[in-house]
Amino acid sequence: MNSPSSLLAFLGSPLLGVAATYADPASKETGVYICGVEIHDDDTLLLSFPKGHQLAAGDKITLHLDNRTGVDEYDASLSVYRASYKGRVERVSPGRVHVTPLQFELWYGNRVVHAFAQPDYQHPQDGREAVPLPVTPLTGLPVPDLREVENKIGVLVTRAQSQPHTTVLAFLSSDEDDIFFITFPETFKSRLLKRDGRCHFAIDSRAVFTYTRAIEWNYTIIAADAYQIPQDHPLFEPIRAAFVQKNPWEVGFFSHPQVELYHLKAHQVVCPGRAKE
Repeated sequence: MNSPSSLLAFLGSPLLGVAATYADPASKETGVYICGVEIHDDDTLLLSFPKGHQLAAGDKITLHLDNRTGVDEYDASLSVYRASYKGRVERVSPGRVHVTPLQFELWYGNRVVHAFAQPDYQHPQDGREAVPLPVTPLTGLPVPDLREVENKIGVLVTRAQSQPHTTVLAFLSSDEDDIFFITFPETFKSRLLKRDGRCHFAIDSRAVFTYTRAIEWNYTIIAADAYQIPQDHPLFEPIRAAFVQKNPWEVGFFSHPQVELYHLKAHQVVCPGRAKE
């Protein structure tokens, strides 16, 4: 019987994960994978990669994990648990990777329900200067991507100091692969983007997911650069109104006077088996 204080008890197994690593820690060149995840009752993971991987023992790896499979709405009434799992690769084989946790927090709504950190784990100090993001180059309202009208959330991969960070969030997209999201300036993802605007975004299509399909077909991964759309920009209010229309239960959040609107401009739509700039 699973302990109520385990990832397995909350998330179940198997599931899909968005995995990210620094191929070059100095430049923070980021590799992004879509993988199958088996969760063990001690919070270790066994990852499977249909198209192989380039990971080695000792590598740090971050995984976005949640129990969203089959859920076609995303609001506060649903039991959707999510975690940005920071781990270390213990051993590898051609299609599989064993990972032990360094640190994670499992969230439900706005609260942490399960957490872990190695005794010697410390959040790395980030001495990079935070600078305002450039203003979006868009001059007109983009054409919405009608394929994603019913898809509510995606996974943002940002470049933290020691290893990538993952965040699940509501988004809008255009037919030119622009991504838009709204957040508060004090959030971790906002602070990271102001230190390094390079990022990836994985559009998660598991609302219609089936395990009879190749797992990587359920995601589109976009390599992008981040821009800001200031509140006095002519596109701010039309895009915010589109968020409310797509996610009406979040009208209070989207209408808050302190929110920031971000534009991720795609420079590459990458193969979902592994994304690497």
